[in-house]
Amino acid sequence: MGGTKIEGVIIRKEPKLEILQRIRVDTEQEFGYDHVLGQFKKLVTLLREKSGLQTSHIGVGTPGTIDSVSKVIKNSNTQCIVGKPMVGDLQELLDCRITMANDANCFAMAEASLGIVPDYLQNPEVVFGVIMGTGVGSGVVVNGKVINGRHGIAGEWGHNRLAEEGPMCYCGHNGCVETFISGPACQSHYKNLTGQTIPMAEIYSRYLLGEPEATQTVQRLVKYFGKAVAIVINLIDPDAIVLGGGLGNLDVLYNEGKDEVKKHLFNKSLETLFLKPKLGDSAGVIGAALL
Repeated sequence: MGGTKIEGVIIRKEPKLEILQRIRVDTEQEFGYDHVLGQFKKLVTLLREKSGLQTSHIGVGTPGTIDSVSKVIKNSNTQCIVGKPMVGDLQELLDCRITMANDANCFAMAEASLGIVPDYLQNPEVVFGVIMGTGVGSGVVVNGKVINGRHGIAGEWGHNRLAEEGPMCYCGHNGCVETFISGPACQSHYKNLTGQTIPMAEIYSRYLLGEPEATQTVQRLVKYFGKAVAIVINLIDPDAIVLGGGLGNLDVLYNEGKDEVKKHLFNKSLETLFLKPKLGDSAGVIGAALL
């Protein structure tokens, strides 16, 4: 589930990954929670009809997390689902078991199991998957299992404070990772320097051409990326980090970014693999299916 689209797939895992059906419908969150549930039903009905298969268990990736006590959705930028018992409501509506996880967790699961990580490592102990785009999300996979945590917020790397004097974040704190290394954060910094509002891809193109303001913006991104990632490595020491989202395509993070990480590590060397995702925009929905 995304803010604008809900995508569903039926996959075959073995002998190799195969997508048997793939359908998208509009989320249409502006019409409210009950309507969104109806869009889920519409999508699942289409998948069942086109495949001729019935489902007893569906995995769902969603923005936000499930509160471990109240069992309702929290911390979602899709506002109409916040505070709603979505798992139970979907189980009743679709007449099957629902397993739900944060969308970044689903991304991490897919790339760790069927994406780029198996191309480099067999049976990795810890994989950290990052989505660096409009926001900064992440997921942790340990021994092939997504870690959710006591509060359902495991992997919420984007909302750790990097600097006391940093920009205000939508979560209510200032100086979060997301306020420094997301796409909008970089665009805002560039606008402060130039007065221009342009996409991050264009800023990066200008950086490659040597424009001073673009260079300063990208160097700021690299600086705070290094600080933030070093904390993760010091804490959970992943075998691999997969960098998804639009900013994950920037080559500078895989060279200068890694050099910046080393400055802040407890360890003297950096053996962690930094990998670009393999599954593209299908990673999240494949990860949901793997739940």
